[in-house]
Amino acid sequence: MTRRSQFLAANAGVRVPMPAFVLLVQPRGDEEADAGHGITVTKKIGGAVIRNRIKRRFREAIRAVYPDAAVSGADHVLIGRADALTMEYSRLTADLAKALGKAKRRLADRA
Repeated sequence: MTRRSQFLAANAGVRVPMPAFVLLVQPRGDEEADAGHGITVTKKIGGAVIRNRIKRRFREAIRAVYPDAAVSGADHVLIGRADALTMEYSRLTADLAKALGKAKRRLADRA
Protein backbone atom coordinates (compact mmCIF):
# COMPACT_ATOMS: atom_id res chain seq x y z
CA MET A 1 0.00 0.00 0.00
CA THR A 2 1.40 3.34 -1.00
CA ARG A 3 -1.45 5.82 -1.41
CA ARG A 4 -3.27 7.69 1.32
CA SER A 5 -6.64 6.62 -0.10
CA GLN A 6 -5.73 2.97 0.53
CA PHE A 7 -4.88 3.71 4.16
CA LEU A 8 -8.15 5.62 4.62
CA ALA A 9 -10.14 2.78 3.06
CA ALA A 10 -8.54 0.31 5.49
CA ASN A 11 -9.72 2.49 8.37
CA ALA A 12 -13.29 1.36 7.65
CA GLY A 13 -12.36 -2.29 8.23
CA VAL A 14 -11.86 -4.48 11.27
CA ARG A 15 -9.78 -2.91 14.06
CA VAL A 16 -7.74 -5.14 16.39
CA PRO A 17 -5.86 -3.25 19.13
CA MET A 18 -2.76 -4.82 20.66
CA PRO A 19 -0.15 -3.38 23.07
CA ALA A 20 2.41 -2.59 20.33
CA PHE A 21 0.11 -1.76 17.42
CA VAL A 22 -3.40 -1.47 16.08
CA LEU A 23 -4.16 -3.75 13.14
CA LEU A 24 -6.69 -2.62 10.54
CA VAL A 25 -7.96 -5.18 8.00
CA GLN A 26 -10.25 -4.26 5.12
CA PRO A 27 -11.19 -6.70 2.31
CA ARG A 28 -10.62 -5.05 -1.06
CA GLY A 29 -13.40 -6.83 -2.92
CA ASP A 30 -11.32 -7.35 -6.05
CA GLU A 31 -10.13 -10.54 -7.73
CA GLU A 32 -6.59 -10.43 -6.33
CA ALA A 33 -5.74 -12.93 -3.61
CA ASP A 34 -2.65 -11.04 -2.46
CA ALA A 35 -2.68 -9.53 1.00
CA GLY A 36 -1.55 -5.90 0.92
CA HIS A 37 0.06 -4.22 3.90
CA GLY A 38 0.98 -0.77 5.08
CA ILE A 39 2.75 0.58 8.15
CA THR A 40 2.31 3.94 9.83
CA VAL A 41 3.83 5.42 12.99
CA THR A 42 2.84 8.92 14.10
CA LYS A 43 5.20 11.66 15.23
CA LYS A 44 3.69 11.42 18.70
CA ILE A 45 5.74 8.23 19.17
CA GLY A 46 9.09 9.92 18.55
CA GLY A 47 11.49 11.32 16.01
CA ALA A 48 12.36 9.84 12.64
CA VAL A 49 14.95 7.43 14.05
CA ILE A 50 12.45 5.92 16.50
CA ARG A 51 9.65 5.73 13.92
CA ASN A 52 11.89 4.08 11.35
CA ARG A 53 13.17 1.55 13.88
CA ILE A 54 9.58 0.58 14.71
CA LYS A 55 8.75 0.27 11.01
CA ARG A 56 11.77 -1.98 10.44
CA ARG A 57 10.64 -4.25 13.28
CA PHE A 58 7.13 -4.39 11.78
CA ARG A 59 8.50 -5.27 8.33
CA GLU A 60 10.43 -8.21 9.76
CA ALA A 61 7.41 -9.39 11.74
CA ILE A 62 5.30 -9.16 8.58
CA ARG A 63 7.84 -11.27 6.66
CA ALA A 64 7.70 -13.90 9.39
CA VAL A 65 3.94 -14.05 9.98
CA TYR A 66 2.04 -12.95 6.85
CA PRO A 67 2.60 -15.94 4.54
CA ASP A 68 0.59 -18.17 6.88
CA ALA A 69 -1.76 -15.82 8.72
CA ALA A 70 -2.70 -12.86 6.50
CA VAL A 71 -6.25 -12.45 5.20
CA SER A 72 -6.05 -13.01 1.46
CA GLY A 73 -7.62 -10.34 -0.73
CA ALA A 74 -7.47 -7.74 2.04
CA ASP A 75 -5.38 -4.71 2.94
CA HIS A 76 -3.66 -4.71 6.33
CA VAL A 77 -2.42 -1.59 8.13
CA LEU A 78 -0.25 -1.61 11.24
CA ILE A 79 -0.43 1.56 13.31
CA GLY A 80 2.58 1.61 15.61
CA ARG A 81 2.46 2.31 19.32
CA ALA A 82 5.33 3.17 21.67
CA ASP A 83 5.53 -0.40 23.06
CA ALA A 84 6.60 -1.68 19.64
CA LEU A 85 10.09 -0.29 20.24
CA THR A 86 10.81 -2.11 23.50
CA MET A 87 8.74 -5.28 23.10
CA GLU A 88 10.63 -8.53 22.49
CA TYR A 89 10.57 -9.52 18.84
CA SER A 90 9.14 -12.98 19.62
CA ARG A 91 6.21 -11.39 21.45
CA LEU A 92 5.71 -8.89 18.64
CA THR A 93 5.39 -11.68 16.06
CA ALA A 94 3.13 -13.67 18.38
CA ASP A 95 0.89 -10.64 18.90
CA LEU A 96 0.75 -10.05 15.14
CA ALA A 97 -0.28 -13.66 14.50
CA LYS A 98 -2.90 -13.40 17.26
CA ALA A 99 -4.26 -10.12 15.86
CA LEU A 100 -4.51 -11.59 12.35
CA GLY A 101 -6.45 -14.55 13.77
CA LYS A 102 -8.85 -12.19 15.55
CA ALA A 103 -9.29 -10.15 12.37
CA LYS A 104 -10.15 -13.29 10.37
CA ARG A 105 -12.79 -14.29 12.93
CA ARG A 106 -14.31 -10.80 13.01
CA LEU A 107 -14.44 -10.65 9.21
CA ALA A 108 -16.12 -14.07 9.13
CA ASP A 109 -18.70 -12.83 11.67
CA ARG A 110 -19.47 -9.82 9.46
CA ALA A 111 -20.21 -11.97 6.40
